[in-house]
Amino acid sequence: MEWHACLDEYEKLVIRMSTPRVVIDNAVCPTATLVKVDSARRHGILLDAVQVLTDLNLSIKKAYISSDGQWFMDVFHVTDLNGNKLTDESVISYIEQSLETTDPDRSHGFDGLTALELTGTDRVGLLSEVFAVLADLQCNVVDAKVWTHNGRIASLIYVKDCNSGSPIEDSQQIDRIEARLRNVLKGDNDIRSAKTSVSMAVTHTERRLHQMMFADRDYDRKPILQHKVDLPVVTVQNWVERGYSVVNVQCKDRTKLLFDVVCTLTDMQYVVFHATINTTGDKAYQEFYIRHSDGTPISSEPERQRVIQCLQAAVERRAYEGVRLELCTVDRQALLADVTRTFRENGLNVTRAEISTTRDMALNVFYVTDAIGNLADPKTIEAVRQKIGLGKLKVKELPLVYQEKVEREEQAVGVGGTVLLSLGSIVRRNLYNLGLIKSYS
Repeated sequence: MEWHACLDEYEKLVIRMSTPRVVIDNAVCPTATLVKVDSARRHGILLDAVQVLTDLNLSIKKAYISSDGQWFMDVFHVTDLNGNKLTDESVISYIEQSLETTDPDRSHGFDGLTALELTGTDRVGLLSEVFAVLADLQCNVVDAKVWTHNGRIASLIYVKDCNSGSPIEDSQQIDRIEARLRNVLKGDNDIRSAKTSVSMAVTHTERRLHQMMFADRDYDRKPILQHKVDLPVVTVQNWVERGYSVVNVQCKDRTKLLFDVVCTLTDMQYVVFHATINTTGDKAYQEFYIRHSDGTPISSEPERQRVIQCLQAAVERRAYEGVRLELCTVDRQALLADVTRTFRENGLNVTRAEISTTRDMALNVFYVTDAIGNLADPKTIEAVRQKIGLGKLKVKELPLVYQEKVEREEQAVGVGGTVLLSLGSIVRRNLYNLGLIKSYS
């Protein structure tokens, strides 16, 4: 570490104490890479650490968190989506650099884009209408994430002007975008709760989606369709002698599960002092010892029930529902409007979507069900693929790290120059999007 000439010894000591120390170890555990973080404690530091790991689509199999006094210590057992230890030096270097900074970068390449935030009542075809409006208003969708839960929808869409390629800053154009999207979200029965906003501010997309859903009180709404299985089990009890509230979460394991839980606790202004995370097979077991930011435990039954509801909602929002469809094709204007219109015309409902572009290629993931939330008919899926292009739209299995055999590479398809991105290259693609490597092939 190089020091500025003007710093005295005390200032150097403060910097050493406040800068996290990171050790990445592949020797101790035969099945996972250990990521160890030691740092002075501050509110949100656990979320920052988990966020760095989950943004690379790494799976956290175990974790031990302890925060005694003013010191924070973490040990994470991580693998890639295929259950392998981390061996790519560019990934390891990125983790070290990101965790050692006291001011982590959350832009994720969204600088120069306009962010659209949408919340409202979900319905079949809503996403098609949203993308049709954006195409009509000459907005090019560069990146987007869409979540649905308990009959509600939240979306964060990053756009730029189709003609200039610049962010949309004209106030009249922004007003038009907000007004038309609000009308779409209102539909016939959502006059009060439909919300749209346009922002130039950069935020962490998935954390913001949790905040939007929380503000919309999706956790307090009853699901319209009772088709969910493996609901999360959440309990909250007070450990009176030590002054902690003990939160237990048990549910089916998946990637980014720990982020979703820690993000919700942090945004509800709780501090995690100790935690143990474990997975057995496809089940996750998480235990947190928490207090309010003022040092007090949960103090009432209504508050306890609210924590349970909010954590259940946080787990469910990202739960995999429906058939996973991956679209990889050359990007063009109104592509998303055309694709989602085809879904709507064939009675498919999009329960979750992840939209991204790399150079001139669109790399999109959709989770679809039928109109009432059941598994879509394979014949309907095949008809949609025929319409959009068999070489462009693929049915993909979920990335399960528990399977002994996982699909490692999808064959290249020479239709319109498209190449499907394999699950094994997702981590490197994320590094490429962050500008940290020159190629992810």
